Amino acid sequence: MSRPVAIAPSILSSDFARLADEAQRMKECGADWLHVDVMDGHFVPNLTIGAPVVKSLRAVTDLFLDCHLMISEPARYVPDFLAAGADGITFHVESEGDPREIAAAIKAGGARVGIALKPGTPVEAALELLEVVDMVLIMTVEPGFGGQSYMAEMAPKLEALREAIGEREIDVQVDGGLNPETVKHA
Repeated sequence: MSRPVAIAPSILSSDFARLADEAQRMKECGADWLHVDVMDGHFVPNLTIGAPVVKSLRAVTDLFLDCHLMISEPARYVPDFLAAGADGITFHVESEGDPREIAAAIKAGGARVGIALKPGTPVEAALELLEVVDMVLIMTVEPGFGGQSYMAEMAPKLEALREAIGEREIDVQVDGGLNPETVKHA
């Protein structure tokens, strides 16, 4: 079964002094979503943005805001991102908290639920949660830093995930090291 492909450029690559213009430029270039990389300096060593930036973006774009929480305590911040206007919230299965409870809170708030797996996390961690998610994000770099090379060795994880999903309406997202060549592999 062929599934549609959505392009979700990360705002992490934006000129933050011109974020509204960058969001508009991405829309004009054909982006389907904006990917918002949220890092807390704990779960990953880098620190980026939070819900106030999502709220500002929501005011200037109608693009789907795909918030990827690379944070230690996603349950604590889900309400803030929902209130800010996130359309989708993805959290890591490796983070603190019960994934089913976090997913339920996101769904109850009206957003799409995504779970993410670091490269070293077995795909089975996602398979046991397929009934409560709308999307599974497979990291093809180590989370926390931009500019890393695509990890082609994640292909078996992607294949196993797609096979397990089958005909279900669950999206697969690939995050990290993508460019015009590596996206073909992903």
